[in-house]
Amino acid sequence: MSEAQTQIANATVLEPVAEIPGARFAFGENWRRFLKWLNDDRIALAEDSLRVLLDSSTLSEKRFLDIGSGSGLFSLAARRLGARVRSFDYDAESVACTAALRERYCPNDPEWIVERGSVLDEPYLSRLGTFDVVYSWGVLHQTGDMWRALEYVHKLVAPGGRLVIAIYNDAGGQSVRWKWIKQTYNLLPSFLRLPFAVVAAAPSELRAAAGACARLQPREYIESWTRYGETRRGMARSTDIIDWVGGYPYEVAKPDKIFDFYRARGLDLARLKCSSGPLGCNEYVFVKRPDSGVKSGAIS
Repeated sequence: MSEAQTQIANATVLEPVAEIPGARFAFGENWRRFLKWLNDDRIALAEDSLRVLLDSSTLSEKRFLDIGSGSGLFSLAARRLGARVRSFDYDAESVACTAALRERYCPNDPEWIVERGSVLDEPYLSRLGTFDVVYSWGVLHQTGDMWRALEYVHKLVAPGGRLVIAIYNDAGGQSVRWKWIKQTYNLLPSFLRLPFAVVAAAPSELRAAAGACARLQPREYIESWTRYGETRRGMARSTDIIDWVGGYPYEVAKPDKIFDFYRARGLDLARLKCSSGPLGCNEYVFVKRPDSGVKSGAIS
């Protein structure tokens, strides 16, 4: 039995997840590589990012749902801040990564549940109850049915609770071009994917390096690699580049579309951070109105 299979066997698997047709990026393999770089400093940065996003120094007694948990880093950060955590992911290797991280830092912790599930599986979601914080960072736009996923997740937020999401910005023609690049990456033989990713990322990396040199600040570009985690929630730049080039399925939305969608469903925008470039993620924190009519549920 592989490491992934062993970890999944130790997690709670509610039911099989239906496969989605077409090329799909192996997110879990990328997260497994990232975990080799994970250290206490990166975990602390992830905790700090949650404190800022949620405008709170603690998540004590809060119920935290991590949809598309990936490496498990932010589930771990939430647990360290005191939350009762439930993590799930569609990708089996990602479930293994999250389960392995739980066993490394919180062995046999009954307040952190890890399982395999799909955000597009409504019967599965209906059994989870509701949560004080529903967190899905850079996930819903890679499900293959983003708007249905957006519809489902808000029902998991308890009245007065928060929905934290990051969705790729709609950059028109540039987004269309990158969708083709992502599809191509996933259709290539595995030995060609890394060279393809290097070539695909090279123009933006060269522009960044040239800009830093033109400002007589070459160190600025070097530190964009060496200090990347300090400004990017404890993540690693190499991991994010592979995730960006290969991340497929791929959908996008303009901020006003997301805002209008959730306002009509009883959620008010509490925080918005627009992407620093046309192709990045817009970051949202919504608060569900207390009169939304959704009853709170338990984590277990």
